[in-house]
Amino acid sequence: MPQFDVHENLGRHRRRIPYVLVIQSDQFSDYRRRVVVPLVATDAVDTKNLASFLNPQLTVRGQRVVLHPLEIVSIPCSELGRLVTNLDRHSDTILNALDELTRRTNLT
Repeated sequence: MPQFDVHENLGRHRRRIPYVLVIQSDQFSDYRRRVVVPLVATDAVDTKNLASFLNPQLTVRGQRVVLHPLEIVSIPCSELGRLVTNLDRHSDTILNALDELTRRTNLT
């Protein structure tokens, strides 16, 4: 399960979150869980209130979705749905959003 693979969401919120994006490094591929970021359907979220640098919009299977790193979760590999695509071509955008999430602010 390579980094930036997109899987169908099998969870109960799959209408709002049709896909999840694996962000976990390939070096941890032997582990039984994957760290994923929800890809939220744009019609299920108010995109005007989202920061484009933290919540970039992407297209998966012709559907516009929003990366939602504030909802990162670890799930068992057995709960990942069918592989849909890989978004490695958007790795810079995805990693920039994750960097923004974890950026230290000036504490002084």
